[in-house]
Amino acid sequence: MKNGRDLLTKDKLSMPIEDRTLKDAMQLFANELLPRLGIEEKVIGVAPTEAVHLEMKDFLQDFMFVMDNGRWRHMEFESDRLVREDLVRFRAAEALTSHIYGVDVETSVLCTANVTSPLKELHTGINTYKVSIINMRLSDADEKIRRVEKIQKTTNAGRVDLVELLLTPLMSGELSVKERIRRTLLILQKERDHLDETDYRRMGSILFAFAVKFLEKEDVNDLKEVFSMTVLGQMIY
Repeated sequence: MKNGRDLLTKDKLSMPIEDRTLKDAMQLFANELLPRLGIEEKVIGVAPTEAVHLEMKDFLQDFMFVMDNGRWRHMEFESDRLVREDLVRFRAAEALTSHIYGVDVETSVLCTANVTSPLKELHTGINTYKVSIINMRLSDADEKIRRVEKIQKTTNAGRVDLVELLLTPLMSGELSVKERIRRTLLILQKERDHLDETDYRRMGSILFAFAVKFLEKEDVNDLKEVFSMTVLGQMIY
């Protein structure tokens, strides 16, 4: 049985679809999404995500935000268990970026692996390097979906609530990932007249990417009818 991700062809060295999807969501909905992840500062710009070492070694980061307190927020997306090598890489990129651009950098790691206590500290000599962990598995996808469905019974859901629903496939909960995506698509469909067309289309594309990432091909096909109600789905199907 082929996995749904077989619907997409990509080079083995390319960025995983989950990372690309999260980068897209962060770029589009940073000021709505980051507060829901516990980051209080406001984004005022997007910073470079590539620092080149004198030996021409590239240190590529997932995302870098310029915050209103003058610091840069380095965001990394990790779907696997964090290991020491990950923190070594984050520290090197953070230090080099700080040196090149003359700014203080803080690293937050959005973890989607099913790990209770992700590694967040690196001890080297007398120094301790730390990252902030945002553990998506501590959030309840079922509760978030039901809450927005309840809101829609009396009024329109807010853009912030809709953006948060895009991440429910990464959270914990009793609902299957397939059911989370299906119900989120139905919620988006009800809000279509109240959303900017670009936002509506990109939200649908993020959900489709997660469907391809996490579902079997048969399950993706089962969602065809729901996806077909979106602009993206009409293009695909």
